[in-house]
Amino acid sequence: MGGIYGGIVTPTEAAAIGVLYAIPVGFFIYKGLNGRNFIRAILEAAVTTGVIMVMLYTVMILSRLYIMEDLPGTIMEFLTSITDNPILILLMINLFMIIIGMLMDDASAVLLATPILLPLAIKLGVSPIQFAAIVGVNLGMANITPPTAPLLYLGGQLGGARINQMMKPTLFMIAFAWLPTLLAVTYIPELSLWLPNLILGVE
Repeated sequence: MGGIYGGIVTPTEAAAIGVLYAIPVGFFIYKGLNGRNFIRAILEAAVTTGVIMVMLYTVMILSRLYIMEDLPGTIMEFLTSITDNPILILLMINLFMIIIGMLMDDASAVLLATPILLPLAIKLGVSPIQFAAIVGVNLGMANITPPTAPLLYLGGQLGGARINQMMKPTLFMIAFAWLPTLLAVTYIPELSLWLPNLILGVE
């Protein structure tokens, strides 16, 4: 966690380091890991990785097709036919991202939605850096939003809690923490741009 918060490693790299640390600890300290269950864990990880990679490749193909068919332009025309108010268009983009995030994992949602929505955001004058922050907050909130809430189910399994026990505090957190954060990041560009501008020396 210190490496992640310190900006030394990404969460994926930290997970890999954790695995390398857990192998000798499991073998020699806790002694709960042996050759048989180690090989079984590797095979299960390989199957899971294969499924994820097939899914990601499928999403990447769909994203490329969307770009080739100029789906971003079509969506922009549709949205502007409803309203030309940038505030409302950004609100609709947020709603779309929340729905996408409720139905699939983060990586798939980013690969599927970003090629479609980023051109729209740029046309509205939104910085790509700000748009990345908007996407991150959207997907983080969507992953704990019922009825799908993949991270909520995962947390329930890890903590031994039922979904109905977590529903009330989760909805409270969404209403009073996630939604205000999402609206602030969407409509106050300085929240996501001040640090990049400071580092890059942009006035």
